[in-house]
Amino acid sequence: MYDKSDPRAGLPTSAAVATDFAGAEYAKFYDLPPQKQSAQLKAWIARGQNFVTVFIEAEEGATFARESQPDEFVVLVPDPTGAAQVQWDGKTSELPGASVTFVPNGASEITFTRPGRYLLLFTSQSGDLAAASANAASYSSPHPNIPAWQPWPEPVDGWKVRTYSLDVPDEPGRFGRIWRCSTFMVNFLPAQMGPRDVTKLSPHSHDSFEQGSFALDGAFTHHIRWPWTPNMHAWRPDDHELCAAPSIAVIPPPAIHTSRGMDAKVNQLVDIFAPPRVDFSLKDGWVLNAADYPMPKT
Repeated sequence: MYDKSDPRAGLPTSAAVATDFAGAEYAKFYDLPPQKQSAQLKAWIARGQNFVTVFIEAEEGATFARESQPDEFVVLVPDPTGAAQVQWDGKTSELPGASVTFVPNGASEITFTRPGRYLLLFTSQSGDLAAASANAASYSSPHPNIPAWQPWPEPVDGWKVRTYSLDVPDEPGRFGRIWRCSTFMVNFLPAQMGPRDVTKLSPHSHDSFEQGSFALDGAFTHHIRWPWTPNMHAWRPDDHELCAAPSIAVIPPPAIHTSRGMDAKVNQLVDIFAPPRVDFSLKDGWVLNAADYPMPKT
């Protein structure tokens, strides 16, 4: 349930009924060894049903290559002090600090030109990364209530590397800072300063898509509640999971959920959806690069 001042209060709702549920997934990278490591790079990998997150701590000059990438992926440079380059289709593109970039399928190589932290997002069609995930065993069988994977249409003017600045001012009536491509929707939410007001939380649910909530800074308690059904064997206890940064929470449909920033300083969350959300895309002005990527035809 959204507060009436929340821009999401006007989104359509559904009464779909599910009878089988998956649990949430939590990967606390600060408590895990990296899944990939070299002299210049550490990478922590965790997945949802449809997506894989790769959190990287890189030294200057470190590289991350994809030889046969099956679909479009995301490179998030969250900090103004970060920077990278990506080589794709014989061209080199600069990825400045505080930016989000969409890289097409095929062979590519990222070079991190400044030390720092980076977040890469792939669909689970990247089987090698899905298998390398710290929680790969949780997806030995598909989770319920999530439709089969289907990408969105290709960009209107063809495939190329596309970079967008995260430096976008807040705007009344718009929720967060949202970009989409053919495979992902990324919402780089405004930073919360101090703990979130407990009288202004936003419990809500999604009927048919999972949400990844990546904590970049601070800490969040993810409050998650599953519906009760006539079959008591399907009931699940509530989660109240505290996740510091860096971490990823994967919230399954149709669980009711809300996240509360907990740190006394900055709490920064990035919401991840694969494929993009239709409801957010239908809101005029919410998707900042909507002109570049069309919606599916209905």
